[in-house]
Amino acid sequence: MKPATNRTRQNDPEGFRSRVLDVAAGLFQVNGYHATSIKDVMQAASASGGALHHHFPTKKQLALAVIRDRVAPAVRDTWIEPVRRATSLGKGVTAVFKAIAAGLAARESVAGCPLNNLALELSLSEPELRGAINEIFSEWQSILAQRIGETGGGARLDRAKRMEAAAFIVAVYSGAMTLAKSAQSAAPLRSAAGVLARWLRERDFAQ
Repeated sequence: MKPATNRTRQNDPEGFRSRVLDVAAGLFQVNGYHATSIKDVMQAASASGGALHHHFPTKKQLALAVIRDRVAPAVRDTWIEPVRRATSLGKGVTAVFKAIAAGLAARESVAGCPLNNLALELSLSEPELRGAINEIFSEWQSILAQRIGETGGGARLDRAKRMEAAAFIVAVYSGAMTLAKSAQSAAPLRSAAGVLARWLRERDFAQ
């Protein structure tokens, strides 16, 4: 009879992968991608190097998985789906800003938008990660452009102009979130929401 060993088996690979992604996403959000090492992820996730390497052979592959499996769903949940389901573009955008500002105020801290944080850090140094980030921005802009096209003002625009208007909405939010992070306050987000609401009404995009 073979003696018992102290080795442990990984009986829940999907659960392990999910835990690592949650940990990595949190570390990238707080510390940044470049300042987070694989060792940091291993320690925070209580993972061995072998187990981590099995799922994510490189740090870049881990980051790609974080972008696609954590950041993209977060953007869909907080922005894309609320705007898609709203009875009007104006109500959808206003509700999104209100919900995010309320969440920041409740947490009493602003870590910033995960997508913005990674975009600012990685766009010049990691082309593959930049591509994954841009896929999310494109999906986000596309639903905004679609809803703009359903408004009185948007119906008079071609797709290129609708996409320009959608990019402006994304830019307003992204800039406001950066200011909110710098100030550690939701106030810039609330201010931007008011300005954007007027902009939408002036262009007949609100309904």
